[in-house]
Amino acid sequence: MDFDALAAELRNLRENVAGVTDTVIAAVDGIPIIADAAATIDPGKISALAAADLGIARQAAEITGKGTLNQTVVFSSDGYMAVYAIDRMALMVVMGDKDLNVGRLLFECRPVIERISSILAG
Repeated sequence: MDFDALAAELRNLRENVAGVTDTVIAAVDGIPIIADAAATIDPGKISALAAADLGIARQAAEITGKGTLNQTVVFSSDGYMAVYAIDRMALMVVMGDKDLNVGRLLFECRPVIERISSILAG
């Protein structure tokens, strides 16, 4: 696995979207693969939480007949946590402060997810 390429994708996302503070890529079972996060962020805990979030959201999408899940976004008083499905093998967590431009994040993440999927498959 090309960890340098994954790190570059996470770094570029943080640099291209104002307000992104931390990112983590994990397997769907919640095991972290790589993180670009502050020392105060525990990638293991974030990955486990994101895996649970993704699992519940996938079930909601299936039960409601709304198609394949792409992402979830948690809106909090001081920021955001977005969880993106990377095929059915992995997930990406993006955390941001309250100034995060969520629309810009949603726009920028689709090609990032595609590139990360290719890196993970390679």
